[in-house]
Amino acid sequence: MQLAAHQLSNHLQRGLKSLYTVHGDEPLLQQEVQDAIRAHARTQGYTERTSHTVAGAHFDWSEVLAAGGSLSLFADKQMVEIRIPSGKPGKDGSVALQQLAESAQGNDSTLTIVLLPRLDKATKTGAWFTALESYGVTIQVEPVERSALPQWIAQRLAAQGQRVEAGEEGQRTLQFFADRVEGNLLAAHQEIQKLGLLFPPDTNGGVLRLAQVESAVLNVARYDVFKLSEAVLAGQASRVQRMLDGLQAEGEAEVLVHYTLAEDIRALKRVKDAMGQGRPLPLALRENRIWGAKERLFERVLPKLSERALADLLQAAHAVDGIVKGLKQPDWPASGWQALHRLASQLCALCAGPSQAPARAGVHR
Repeated sequence: MQLAAHQLSNHLQRGLKSLYTVHGDEPLLQQEVQDAIRAHARTQGYTERTSHTVAGAHFDWSEVLAAGGSLSLFADKQMVEIRIPSGKPGKDGSVALQQLAESAQGNDSTLTIVLLPRLDKATKTGAWFTALESYGVTIQVEPVERSALPQWIAQRLAAQGQRVEAGEEGQRTLQFFADRVEGNLLAAHQEIQKLGLLFPPDTNGGVLRLAQVESAVLNVARYDVFKLSEAVLAGQASRVQRMLDGLQAEGEAEVLVHYTLAEDIRALKRVKDAMGQGRPLPLALRENRIWGAKERLFERVLPKLSERALADLLQAAHAVDGIVKGLKQPDWPASGWQALHRLASQLCALCAGPSQAPARAGVHR
């Protein structure tokens, strides 16, 4: 049985199951799901908890299998948590998890919680995960996308009796807050709690002003190159520059940032060429393994990019490739990060621009 994180509260009110699998890469949201299950379980008499972390290929799964049947003298119900940080239980673990899932049926004395990172499609179709899903409840913790982050912050503030000002000023406050905590929900949660302490909800009606948020919220944003790619393709110029500065400050490798930008440019060129050969856009995207959020961005961006523009971008990416590897290029900055800023800005500006007007019959360009 699959369940979204926001559905958990209603699910628990209808009754606790004996097996839960939580997977995802947002530590804060995953922790909140675990805490909700534990808290409800304690009200149902599950007072004892043991935890097992699967590390290495030689992990002893017999301890995990035995845990379900070994109640102490002081409790008649227990929680058994199994953490698999790698998301790969191995051959022995696969067999053990299938056995554990089957034995969870009708076992009212043991609540088992399996904790996993974000899983790829192949893993989720494996026999062990399928068994966990069939015999228990699986909860996928979805990340909060950047576009949804201001609303997420507003909801968290409301939960502790606070809100921003109405209208444009309030939206500016939420956007500022989101810029400061992007990619770091755990720190965002801490900053929200800090605002609750600094400006108690019983003062000023719980309304937070921009100046208060600016003075209190630390810059704890964390960026990754994959989100940078999405920001560039979305034409979000100021966010792109902020992310590049953040990646540089975090010590990210220049060559990795360049590879990400260059691969997007090459993929855009391949899809554009395929369309020029008569392939429909959906087929061209599928052939080049473009899907998900990036598929939607490509669909929006490709009409804006001419063949000449893509050729110029490829040439620029080639120049920056040399710069980040220590070579000098005419008319380009010597600094790798400055060159990356220029390349990203060039692609970002084209992605944000108007679509190319189709050539009319009899008109040659």
